[in-house]
Amino acid sequence: MALSFLYRAFCRVLQLIRLTCRADTDLAIEVVMLRHEVTVLRRQVNRPALEPADRALLAGLARLLHHRHLEEFFVRPVTLLRWHRDLVARRWTHPHRCPGRPSVPSGTVSLVRKLAKENPAWGYRRIQGELATMGIAIAASRVWAILKRHHIEPSPRRSGPTWAEFLSSQAKGLLACDFVHVDTVALRRLYVLVFIHHDSRHVRVAGVTANPVAGWVTQRARNLSMSLADEARAVKFLVRDRDTEYTASFDAVFAAEGTRIIKTPVRAPRANAVCKRVIGTIRRECLDRTLILGRRHLEAVLAEYVAHYNSHRPHRSLNQHSPSASGATLVRISEPDPTKLRRIDRLGGLIHEYRMVARTGRMGSRHPQASRRACDVLTMLAIDATTRFGASH
Repeated sequence: MALSFLYRAFCRVLQLIRLTCRADTDLAIEVVMLRHEVTVLRRQVNRPALEPADRALLAGLARLLHHRHLEEFFVRPVTLLRWHRDLVARRWTHPHRCPGRPSVPSGTVSLVRKLAKENPAWGYRRIQGELATMGIAIAASRVWAILKRHHIEPSPRRSGPTWAEFLSSQAKGLLACDFVHVDTVALRRLYVLVFIHHDSRHVRVAGVTANPVAGWVTQRARNLSMSLADEARAVKFLVRDRDTEYTASFDAVFAAEGTRIIKTPVRAPRANAVCKRVIGTIRRECLDRTLILGRRHLEAVLAEYVAHYNSHRPHRSLNQHSPSASGATLVRISEPDPTKLRRIDRLGGLIHEYRMVARTGRMGSRHPQASRRACDVLTMLAIDATTRFGASH
């Protein structure tokens, strides 16, 4: 307020100095024009809005005018008295707390709503107890008032899981499988057995073969069953179609682990929609854009793509997280730096992965792919040497 008053007073002083240097005729004409403009503005504005600096400046200039000219001034004596009363009231008014109980912080209200929505069987006293374990003190009546104000029904009326919660709980131990056929450059058809977990969207490639006979399919089922046992992941249901490749021995392997086999209806691909969708994704992003030379080439391509799918590719059903990082919490970046963006090529540049790095070395910033390609070459040479050594012995 003080700086505003000084600035406006300085401007008015400069205007007064300028007016004293002008002729009386020009000054009289300008005064008449300004009076007429003030009259026009008074017709449009009943009560002008004045700031404290405006009031101080007008009060100071009014002391310089003759009392006969004060009648044309738009500030009346009543207004001056009201200003004085406001100053007196502000001088003797002390800050005080609003009457009634103190308000609940917005963060506590959000926590109460979150606990009530995520736990339909909890009443307001149970929510109060849960908040008390976190060190948040709030009365049970306040919790009840918050739930009522936000139109949240009592626990008996909102008990029971929603469809989303019900399907998520059922997908916890649900596994699906299907075959994918791939035609090589030599027009030889290969078959790939793919498994996917419904809850985590984790994809597993069981194997690649040109003849999916009963013995091969059964052995792939045994390998997967042992892998699941090592990971301590119980599978309650296995969804598959009615292809002849799935023999009784294939079902017996999973039945021995307590897994129930669910067969889809005839000509109903939507009954196994999750597995069909991931197969379509593999085709669109990988197989339809690559010429497959043979079985070993297909295994290498699928292994690299599945690693990308499980560790990096975002999924809408997982809140844009990858299957391996579905439960992780990412650090949000408010102002990303484009110079810290690094690209990783997979499948020879067919698929790109992007990451934000905190600091890069001199060699890594100039050649981000050279070290990766060198590691790939060394790995292939080691595998080739091991294969030759095993064949010779």
